[in-house]
Amino acid sequence: MSSQLESPTGEYRQYLPNLDQKRFQVMRTQDAHEYAHDFKTLHNPPWLHALYMHWLDLLQEPFKGVTTDGNVRPGLFQLQDEDVPITKIVDAVESLFSTIDDTQRNALSYHIDSPEWRTWSNPEFLLSHKGLRLDEVSVATRDAILNVLKATLSPEGYDKAIKAMRINHFLGELVESPKVMNEFSYNFVLFGRPSTTRPWGWSFYGHHLCLNVFLYQGQIVASPWFTGAEPNEIDAGPYAGTRIMQVEEQLGLQLMQSLSPERQTQARVYAQMHDPAMAPGRWNRDDQRHVCGAYRDNREVPYEGVLASELSEEQKTLLYGILEQYLLYLPARSRQMKLDQVRAFESETYFSWIGGFGDEDPFYYRIQSPVILVEFDHHSGVFLSNEQPKKFHIHTLLRTPNGGDYGYALRPLIPPVEGLVGKEITWKSAL
Repeated sequence: MSSQLESPTGEYRQYLPNLDQKRFQVMRTQDAHEYAHDFKTLHNPPWLHALYMHWLDLLQEPFKGVTTDGNVRPGLFQLQDEDVPITKIVDAVESLFSTIDDTQRNALSYHIDSPEWRTWSNPEFLLSHKGLRLDEVSVATRDAILNVLKATLSPEGYDKAIKAMRINHFLGELVESPKVMNEFSYNFVLFGRPSTTRPWGWSFYGHHLCLNVFLYQGQIVASPWFTGAEPNEIDAGPYAGTRIMQVEEQLGLQLMQSLSPERQTQARVYAQMHDPAMAPGRWNRDDQRHVCGAYRDNREVPYEGVLASELSEEQKTLLYGILEQYLLYLPARSRQMKLDQVRAFESETYFSWIGGFGDEDPFYYRIQSPVILVEFDHHSGVFLSNEQPKKFHIHTLLRTPNGGDYGYALRPLIPPVEGLVGKEITWKSAL
């Protein structure tokens, strides 16, 4: 099964776009900043610009977190030691600092409570330019940034991120716009002062890969994150054979197909991928079926589908296998502790589905509980020409509901840096 999963299909090639279209003719002449400027001033494409303006409205709301009904459930998260190699991560950031000047360091660094945490997005448009962009810095700086990711993430999580970046480069080559989409067209930002004892974090974002990481001593929150690919494979060039997100795709389909007809009916919220029965706002052209994408930090998402506690042991194995894939970015100990936490809420964990569930059908699914929410969606073409969702264009994301994103739920639990008796400060005399 593994070799079958890893083999690219090349199916997407029948949907390669006509590069003589004005869209691609203009795009190939622009860098990321020119491309974003045109988007913001010319409002083209209008559907995405309208969504972007809606995102800016959502950003005005104070952060609450994803909930089922608008009410944040307290007491779900706690401080704990997850064996995160915090010293190694901080050392990696210090190495990064040694490669940049003061101007770059100021551009890189934001306050830990900065609202800029929430301005990541997954389209190729550079909508919020902050931090350092990897294709605009020296090779030494770029490598140092990637080393921060490598020090923070699990080896398999880092490998997945690198593969997503390489696939983005491959797409840039397919549409002849490498200045906009390439392996290093991603921004890196620091929030707070890197420390082994105090809270801080980082964000890494760009087309089809957005990671937000909060760190406190030996604990990590990697949430929200977004990972996608169009196509989700590379079938030519030096990285031919690269493919991502096929495991969570296959496990999701196996789980749905394993349900009884009655449970399948209960799990399937909509029969069609863009169903006429969907309420206004349930589908949009960019997020399509996703409800918790960029800027949706406070979305209300009622539970839908079948309860995990009602599944068979074999079906539960598939469900937790999916969640393990979604927690892949976390180091091993942290991942296991998160899975244990999810299991504790099995009686409040729901699995829901949109679309068909034949072997070739595109589909959407969501797994949602008080402490985790993951989405998987097959998309129609953005750069490729398929008007209907196809299995080679995938979007996935993870949220931590009830205020867990960006480590917000943990922040009130962290002791202040000073008590009544503070640190003795030695003043240096002026020269």
